[in-house]
Amino acid sequence: MRKISIIGAGNVGATIANDLMIQSIAEEIVLVDINHKKATGEALDVYQGAPFQSPCVVRPGACRDVQCSDIVIITCGIARKPGMTRLDLAQTNVDIIRDVAKQVVPYAMDAIYIIVSNPVDILTYYFIKASGLPEHQVIGSGTILDTSRLQSALAKRFLVSPKNVHAHVYGEHGDSSFVPWSLANIANAHVDTYAEISPDRNAIDWDGDYEALEQYVKKSGGMIIENKGATFFAVSMSVCHICKCIYSDAGTSLTVSTMMHGEYGVDDVCLSVLTLVDRNGIRGKIVTPLTEEEVKKLHSSADKLKSVMAEIN
Repeated sequence: MRKISIIGAGNVGATIANDLMIQSIAEEIVLVDINHKKATGEALDVYQGAPFQSPCVVRPGACRDVQCSDIVIITCGIARKPGMTRLDLAQTNVDIIRDVAKQVVPYAMDAIYIIVSNPVDILTYYFIKASGLPEHQVIGSGTILDTSRLQSALAKRFLVSPKNVHAHVYGEHGDSSFVPWSLANIANAHVDTYAEISPDRNAIDWDGDYEALEQYVKKSGGMIIENKGATFFAVSMSVCHICKCIYSDAGTSLTVSTMMHGEYGVDDVCLSVLTLVDRNGIRGKIVTPLTEEEVKKLHSSADKLKSVMAEIN
C-alpha cells in the first residue's frame, strides 16, 4: 500500500493531501499537525471526496502514525510576517525542523523525506544533519516550482506545450536563483534560435530578455500572495510530481535541493541543480556543463545561503 504522511495541515499540506488523492498517487494519507483539530477537519474534508476517486484512506494522526510511510512530506513552519527578517524566519523554522526530525524520523527511518517548508534549502540542510538519515532519503522541493514557472512562461511565449520546454532554475529557492540559459532549449533548439525554425515564427513573443523573465519567475510568488494571500496550488502540484517520480523505477531529472559535495566547486550546502530522482530518493546529480558566468552565479547563491546559516544557532 502506498502510504504518504504529511507533517503540517495548513494550506500547503491540506492541498497536497487533496491532490495526492485526486491523482491516485497514494492509497493512505496521514495528516499530522500540532493542531490536531485542524488536521482532523482537513483529513475529513479530503476523504469525503474519496468515492469519486480511486480508493484512498485519508486520516489525521500523530507522529507515531507515520510508521510504514513510503514518503513523509514536511510543510510545517511559520510564514514570513511583516517586520520579520529572512534570518528570523530561518532560525524559527530551523528549530521546528530539528524538532520534527527528532519526533518523526524514529518512526519512519526508511521513508523518503520531502522538505517543502521555507527557507527550503536551509531547512533541507539542517534536516539532514538533525535526522542522521542518508542524504539520498532527503529531498528539498528546491526550485522545482521556480522551474515550472519558467517553463510555463516560455511555453506561452513560444506557443508550445510546456513539455517541449527544457529550461531550469538553479541555486537557491529565492532571490539568488538563476537560469542557466546556455542549457535552455525549446524542442531541441536553443531558446534564441527556435523562433527561426518554428512554423509560428511570426507569432512568437520572444525578445531574448533573460533578465526580465528571471525577474518574473522570482516575483511570481509575491504576486500571488499580494493577490490572494498565499501560494499553495502550484506548490502542491510540484510536490505531487516529486512523489510520482519517487514511485517510478525510472530516474526523472528535477531541480530539487540536495547536499552539494564539490559539484561545480560548491560544497556543504543544499541548493538546486538537475538531479535524478527515483524509488530510492536521490540517485545522483546531473553535472551538466555550465558557462563560467553561470558557475559564478551558483557560487554566489551558495555563499548567500551560507551567510544566513552562519548566523543560525
